[in-house]
Amino acid sequence: MRYDRTVHLDTDFATAVSRVREALAEQGFGILTEIDVTATLKAKLDHDMEDYVILGACNPPLAHRALETDRAIGLLLPCNVVVRRDGDRTAVQALDPNTMVALTELDALRPVAEEATRRLDAALASLTAADAHN
Repeated sequence: MRYDRTVHLDTDFATAVSRVREALAEQGFGILTEIDVTATLKAKLDHDMEDYVILGACNPPLAHRALETDRAIGLLLPCNVVVRRDGDRTAVQALDPNTMVALTELDALRPVAEEATRRLDAALASLTAADAHN
């Protein structure tokens, strides 16, 4: 089972992160956290790796609906959006919201997952459309 929704951009890392923030905001997702994995691994382990950041994105109405269905669903909310260098391109990855339904088998989560998928797909599509015009 695929658990990710991924697009690749032909843009530099900093520009990609900025564009991802904007695309998510246009779809009602706020960025609550940001983890600079590259800097953390360098500081804690003296390990060098490619640019890699995890954005903690949240759409409060969708999160609320999911949590009302299952309080433990916070473990599976599609909040993490990864932006990382992938060779000479930048990958943008989000957890497929349908994973919530597949793993829990709770049909009540299906409408939430479908809306979250529409919003995430729209954000990812706007990134690739903008990339094609540059």
